[in-house]
Amino acid sequence: MIKKLRIKFISAAMLSLFAVLLLIIGAVNVYNYSNIVHSTDNTLSLLEENNGRFPIRQNKPFDEQIMPDNRKPVSPELPFQSRFFSILINEKGETFAVDTDHIAAIDESTAVLYAQKAVSRNKQKGFVNNYRYLIADEGNLRRVIFLDCTKELDTFKSFLFSSCAVSVLGMAAVFALLLVLSGRIIRPVSDSYEKQKRFVTDAGHEIKTPLTIIDADTELLEMEIGENEWLKDIRSQTQRLGKLTNDLIYLSRMQEEQKRLQAIDFPISDVTAETAASFHSRAITEQKEFLAAIEPMLCYKGDENAIRQLISILLDNALKYSDPNSHIHLSLCREAKGIRLSVFNKASFVLKDDLPNFFDRFYRADPSRNSKTGGHGIGLSIAKAVAEAHKGRIEARALNDGVICITVFLPL
Repeated sequence: MIKKLRIKFISAAMLSLFAVLLLIIGAVNVYNYSNIVHSTDNTLSLLEENNGRFPIRQNKPFDEQIMPDNRKPVSPELPFQSRFFSILINEKGETFAVDTDHIAAIDESTAVLYAQKAVSRNKQKGFVNNYRYLIADEGNLRRVIFLDCTKELDTFKSFLFSSCAVSVLGMAAVFALLLVLSGRIIRPVSDSYEKQKRFVTDAGHEIKTPLTIIDADTELLEMEIGENEWLKDIRSQTQRLGKLTNDLIYLSRMQEEQKRLQAIDFPISDVTAETAASFHSRAITEQKEFLAAIEPMLCYKGDENAIRQLISILLDNALKYSDPNSHIHLSLCREAKGIRLSVFNKASFVLKDDLPNFFDRFYRADPSRNSKTGGHGIGLSIAKAVAEAHKGRIEARALNDGVICITVFLPL
């Protein structure tokens, strides 16, 4: 449990860090890309207004010449820093004129090819390779203006890669720190949990001695004065307390010794059939129908006694907490990667909200029924411990008409 708690703590911290970094990096890079597109579109708009060229220098500042409508001023060096070309085409898509005087990397044939690609997309603006284009109408013709964004896009990609790399390194560093520090953070909880398990085990053994004495004294009293209702009640409650003590000790040991199970190959089909057979008479007595569908010749490597107890707990739980005159169904079958054991019983009094708590210690979905059946609310906790000790899992599901299905998956 402590190991799982530590894994959950590290996972939650790393997931939170990843989400925050993803948000920050995403926002910064989207902002950078938007700035590139916005700046490029402004330059293309300027070229559009002057038929694919920058305005001719006059005897006044450049930014005053080209920004008459109070737009954001641009650098006077912009015409000398920009590499652009344009193609004039008619309505049929035929080339009317090509201007590649302000770029060296593109010849006329390549410019025409890029223009055809841009027009075929039916979008006024976009990218063809590293060139941002704008399609503008000039009378019956259309001018496709391209602006070279290679430098800006390379800078953007470089920053994107660098930010991602730094984030990955940062996450790796945080992960390493969490591996070291999480052990210290969880250590008090781990120590407390270990002390709790030792206390349960030690206290259980100490309780066994007075229970044995009380049971022996009860037998002596019965021999001297004969049976009576008070002695029967003492014996009944002693046995009940003894069973609870044994269950607590067993649960504690299962959690302490998960790595020291006596794993052997055994016929799990035969073990399930033998265990189920002992519940047939009880089902008849309680006027309930018990059916078992067990796939034959299945073998499993694990602790045979623990698996027997697991099956017994599930069947006992199904009989105790099922509606009168209902059906109990046991199923054992092999799947691709393991063995699936399922127990079905109708329990209309169980709510769906109760299912996640089924495997908690001392949890009771209906306390009034537990008082009648003598349950302690610890059986399914033991079943979960047995399943987890075999690297398996257990779950409870609500089906139609109030049917509850508890499924155990045991990996091969």
